[in-house]
Amino acid sequence: MAEIKIMSAGAVKSMVAALSAEFENETGNKLDLNFGTAGSLRERIKNGEVADLVVLSESAIAELAKLGFVVSGSRTDLGRTVTGVIVREGTHIPDISTPDAFKRALSTARSVAYTDPKAGGSGGIMFAALLQKLGIADEINKKAVLGKGGHDVAVLVAEGRAEIGTTFISEVLPVKGVRIVGTLPGELHNANTYTAAIHTRAASPEGGMALLRKLTSAATRPRWTAAGLEPAFPKR
Repeated sequence: MAEIKIMSAGAVKSMVAALSAEFENETGNKLDLNFGTAGSLRERIKNGEVADLVVLSESAIAELAKLGFVVSGSRTDLGRTVTGVIVREGTHIPDISTPDAFKRALSTARSVAYTDPKAGGSGGIMFAALLQKLGIADEINKKAVLGKGGHDVAVLVAEGRAEIGTTFISEVLPVKGVRIVGTLPGELHNANTYTAAIHTRAASPEGGMALLRKLTSAATRPRWTAAGLEPAFPKR
């Protein structure tokens, strides 16, 4: 049986990990799972690392396709997730009903958690740009608690090390002790699509495609939804 290497962004980790485990049991293939931020994995691939199946943000896969690192015809959208605002369970629920209310909630919070943009996470890069847009970047960054990824952000909030946090909802759901207040309001609303593709130098492209078929099986759609990811692949 083949060993299949996967490089996947953290936003879709829960589903990629669960379905990969099932795939291993069903096929007898061994999977080498590598999770990280979309940006860090993109750079590893640009620096020469090879995988059979790559799952990154839509924009990262598009960049890799232009550079010749993935088979363009294999590109398949998996799921979309949205950015949410979170607090620790049992604590005050801030008003985030409007962009102005959300801005006030950030300003009045003692600490704010989000993904370190330097780690390459899509959510952190987006939120850093949003703070600049709102004109409060300097104020918030003085009290920011940065995580390596969205899961870390949720843990920081769950453990009380940050009063409020923001990251993709799909990365929050597996973490206990966190309450999702809602999604970013109004024009601040943010969604990100995650896309899979076969690496052009894949050692086992057939194995990668077989796993991709498992990930996009119509039967998995309710599970993607339950994991906070709107299925982006067609019903079949």
